Amino acid sequence: MTLTKCHLVDTIAEQNGFSKKKSTETVETILEIIKSTLVSGQDVLISGFGKFCVKEKRARKGRNPATGEDMMLAPRRVVTFRCSGKLKDRINDG
Repeated sequence: MTLTKCHLVDTIAEQNGFSKKKSTETVETILEIIKSTLVSGQDVLISGFGKFCVKEKRARKGRNPATGEDMMLAPRRVVTFRCSGKLKDRINDG
């Protein structure tokens, strides 16, 4: 099963006794903080969970798979995630 934003909202409402509206606002606020921090180029570290990092990718050679034509891919930024040791241990211990 995939964890969705809707499922997060429902779980927060259940476990904390919040209204659905309050839970939705909480989830949206947290996600907006994370997004704006990443857009500004800063990393996001959530202790016990992991770290979202913004990496710079250089321009590189590529190939159009449909035509086989060589092309240059533009430089870009990507987000990577490294889980914490605690999370890794929990995943592996079941």
